[in-house]
Amino acid sequence: MTILVTGATGSVGRLVVDQLLALGATDVRALVRNPAKATLPDGVEVVTGYVAEPDSLDGVFDGVERMYLTSYSDTAAEVLARAEKAGVHHVVSLSGERESWWGSIVDDVEASGVPWTHLWPGEFMENSTIWADQIRTTGQVRDGYARSANAAIAMDDVAAVAAVALVQAGHVGRAYTLTGPETLTRAEKVALIGRALGRDVPYVELNRDDAIAELSASMGEYAEWYVDGEGEQVDNPQQSTTTVADVLGRPATTFSDWAVRNATLFR
Repeated sequence: MTILVTGATGSVGRLVVDQLLALGATDVRALVRNPAKATLPDGVEVVTGYVAEPDSLDGVFDGVERMYLTSYSDTAAEVLARAEKAGVHHVVSLSGERESWWGSIVDDVEASGVPWTHLWPGEFMENSTIWADQIRTTGQVRDGYARSANAAIAMDDVAAVAAVALVQAGHVGRAYTLTGPETLTRAEKVALIGRALGRDVPYVELNRDDAIAELSASMGEYAEWYVDGEGEQVDNPQQSTTTVADVLGRPATTFSDWAVRNATLFR
């Protein structure tokens, strides 16, 4: 059974490759833009192509039974049409709920005629690395909405769910809302990063405009959108789900554990 992983050198796609191999998959095909720069495990078939350029995908789907579709919305419908024509039997797509930024992928997947599984993760724990430079250089975090709260998820947990959905039966037609195991405020996350570093890291709460200005250096035009999203989760915190544990049979990664494993990013 050939499984195609699109975006196989991306932040989640690369982890999907590892998780498939950990589950014993032996016929994994990785779609990459530049094979010379792809550092993929031995035994993975590397093919050249890019989902943003569907004309680059000739032959990529040949013999593929199942595929992981990365979250690129502009050409998703065309990519899926090629997959359906080639006889792909199941697509596991990374996106968001219909009303989200990536929601159009949901409609494209369901319109394609290929049996599907949707993965709808919340904010990634890895997004907290936007604070890394501040912590390294100033020892504190300056950001908005200290009481904004969500249930962030580790990318590796998202990849693990994707891999299980690809190799095991029972996931077709399911939409999985994926979160970490607990809802934490932004200030609590910073405190846990500090604990992982063995020192206190203060959270200095900024007003909206100053928070946007602070994040603009790293996030550019998306800083305003991101800060306003923080604000919405002050009074409407994201609640955690048990989906990761239900699918994987083990607890989802806690932010505390993630911070310990990734402390060098902030040190």
